[in-house]
Amino acid sequence: MAAPIAYEQPTLNRAWEAFLAHVPTILLIWIATAVLAGAGLAVYSVITLVGVGLSGSASSDTAFTLAAGLGQLGQLPFSILSSLVGVLFVAVPAMHYDKGETITLQAAFAALLRRPLRYLLAGLLFSLVMGIGFVLCILPGIAVALVMPVYVNRIFLTDQSITDAFAASFQAVYRSPHGWEFVGIEVLAWLVVLVVSVCTCGIGALLAVPVSTFYVQNAAYSKGVIS
Repeated sequence: MAAPIAYEQPTLNRAWEAFLAHVPTILLIWIATAVLAGAGLAVYSVITLVGVGLSGSASSDTAFTLAAGLGQLGQLPFSILSSLVGVLFVAVPAMHYDKGETITLQAAFAALLRRPLRYLLAGLLFSLVMGIGFVLCILPGIAVALVMPVYVNRIFLTDQSITDAFAASFQAVYRSPHGWEFVGIEVLAWLVVLVVSVCTCGIGALLAVPVSTFYVQNAAYSKGVIS
């Protein structure tokens, strides 16, 4: 059973207040994600340049292809870590409404490091299914993407297996009595974030994205999609 605040009617003011309480945590998660992504890009660039420089005997196209491939391998661990840290943007609101308290950076990373392999495998499954959905026909990919807030909540806050958490999240979103209302809220939130981001040349996303995650997570509890 989540905290009482989770079941209150979601409002922009409540989402904004929750965001303000978590600004230090959200800010440091942004920084950690950016640093990891930047480090990965730097490693990719260095390996690619060094590889091209050492491959003087090969043709320029072949040398660049091989070096770029090695660069991507070097970048991979940083990309994985960046994605792992990035999931906290959704997990922190989930933990906030579950506990009814402000989630500190220490608490967020403690939760992340408690079961990192579970989160990596859960993200891999979700990305794979969503990717297949987009390839086959865009709409199934979107349908899977809309399950993410509920899926992350279950992965972080329950002991369900990864596959059971995914199946239960999908059923909760599309088969619960108010599931489609929740989907409508998600879509509207996405549109608002998109408009704010476009109108501010991307800067507004720094506020709009985290505020929307708090709002959507609150809506999931309020609509009974998450109990």
